[in-house]
Amino acid sequence: MLTLKAYAKINLTLEALGRREDGYHEVATIMQTVDLHDTVRLAPADDLTLTCDDPALESANNLAYKAAALLREESGYDGGANIGIEKAIPVSAGLGGGSSDAAATLRGLNDLWQLGMGMAQLEALAARLGSDVPFLLQGGTAIGLGRGERIRRIPPPEVQWLVVVTPDVRHTGGASSKTAALYGMLTPSNYTRGYLTRKLEARIRVGKDMPAQFLFNVFDDVAFDAYPGLEQCWNAFAELGAREIHISGSGPSIYALMPRREVGTAIQLLLRHKHGLNAHLVSAVWP
Repeated sequence: MLTLKAYAKINLTLEALGRREDGYHEVATIMQTVDLHDTVRLAPADDLTLTCDDPALESANNLAYKAAALLREESGYDGGANIGIEKAIPVSAGLGGGSSDAAATLRGLNDLWQLGMGMAQLEALAARLGSDVPFLLQGGTAIGLGRGERIRRIPPPEVQWLVVVTPDVRHTGGASSKTAALYGMLTPSNYTRGYLTRKLEARIRVGKDMPAQFLFNVFDDVAFDAYPGLEQCWNAFAELGAREIHISGSGPSIYALMPRREVGTAIQLLLRHKHGLNAHLVSAVWP
């Protein structure tokens, strides 16, 4: 049996550059993995099965199951695997949980089945599953271009502690259409040219610190309209001292950098116990 950690991600920047002919949006984003993680366990079997401690996710529509089926089909492997997932990353929250489970499944089954695929081959398969999956095969820090699936690794930034909050709010269109609905709320006035992402990348590459004002997410401007109830959570976070709060991915999770672990711990505990919010103190992780 193989046991793998499937790390969550946050978007330090997320810019929409414009709508493409295929209906997707061209984006520029800097992504970072953090130590909040699901656990994926893989064991050899005659067929593919998936179990999860969240029964609602036990389905052939689970992205990890789709990843296993795609890998088996493309490799011609004639066996299977039992896939077991323990969830810690909130579901459909902008933190890449399902994508990370799929990436861990691709990486793990490549080893378990002894397929010998290289990273480029796995990334090509990952891109067919979702925009975040190629990045999450390795994690760390990277630029995402195109739909987010074209990955360019960059050095680690000077960021360590963050508080991530996932409020119990849902987009009115439901989880299945959430990301498309959020992009549908954007207008040309929200589009940028990738300058903010390039500016932060340049600062990271020369080893400078990463002030919070360098962070950006295009969905910050539409988040309150997209998620009824998010504003109250955002305000509670700000009132506890969080600065430069941003959406991660298409939300509804929000995060802020913390100057020290002690500050992050205090804010996280107050969010949990005073406001009843699902808050995590996390640190950045790299391969």
